[in-house]
Amino acid sequence: MAGHSKWAGIKHKKAVVDARRGKLFTKLARGITVAAKEGGGDPDSNSALALAVQKAKDASMPKDNIERAIAKGTGGGADAEALETVLYEGYGPGGVALLIEAVTDNRNRTGSDVRHILGRHGGSLGEPGSVAYLFDKRGVVVVDASRYDEDDLIAAIDAGALDIERDDDVFEVLTEPGDLAAVREALERGGVEIESSELRQQPKTRVPVDDGAAPGLLRLIDALEEQDDVDVVHANFDVSADVLERVAG
Repeated sequence: MAGHSKWAGIKHKKAVVDARRGKLFTKLARGITVAAKEGGGDPDSNSALALAVQKAKDASMPKDNIERAIAKGTGGGADAEALETVLYEGYGPGGVALLIEAVTDNRNRTGSDVRHILGRHGGSLGEPGSVAYLFDKRGVVVVDASRYDEDDLIAAIDAGALDIERDDDVFEVLTEPGDLAAVREALERGGVEIESSELRQQPKTRVPVDDGAAPGLLRLIDALEEQDDVDVVHANFDVSADVLERVAG
C-alpha cells in the first residue's frame, strides 16, 4: 500500500486548484446528473446520488450547483439524456492495470481520446474484462492519521467496516459499497472529521513500480484525469511515498 493514499492526498490538494478553475465542479455535476437520471432525484432513496452529492460537498461545491445538477438529471432534457457512464480498461507502463471511469455524451469521442492518451504515454487500451477482475469495488473513508489513532475509528468496525489500513499519514477505512454511508455517519457521530469518502476500485494486488518508471506512470494518470470526460482513474501500482512527493513537487 506504500504511498498509494499519499498520491490520493496529493491529488486532493490538486483538486482544490481544479475547483477554482471550475473543472472539478463540472465533473462532479455531471456525476450527480447521471445518478439522478438513472435513479431519481431523492438521495434518500438513490444511494448513487447520495454518494455523488456527498463527494461534491467534500469538494465544497455550492449547494445551488448541486441542486441544479439534480434538476438537470430529473428534468429529462436532451443534454441529460445523452450522458452515460463508461468504463475503459487498459495498461500503463510496467504492466500497471488501469480502470478509467468516464461520464460522456459521446462515447466514441471519449474512447478515441483515452486511447490516444494511453498510447502517447506508453500505455494501451485493453478489451472489456481485461483488467476489471484485478479490482474489488469498495467504499473508502479517508481520515487524517496525524489527528486520530485507530482507537478513534472503532465505531467504523461496529458500523460494518471491513478493515482499517494505515498508509503514510492517513487511515483508509474500507467498507462494502452499500455500507459506505453508514460507516461515514458512525465516524462523524463519534467526532471524527472525514477527509473524503468515495467508492473506489480497490486493487486485489499491487504492481511495484520503480523510481525510473513512476514519473511516466503518474504523468499518464494525470493526463487521463485532465481529459474532460474522465471522472477517475483506478490503478494497481505501488510506489513509495518519497517518490510520489518528488514527482508531485
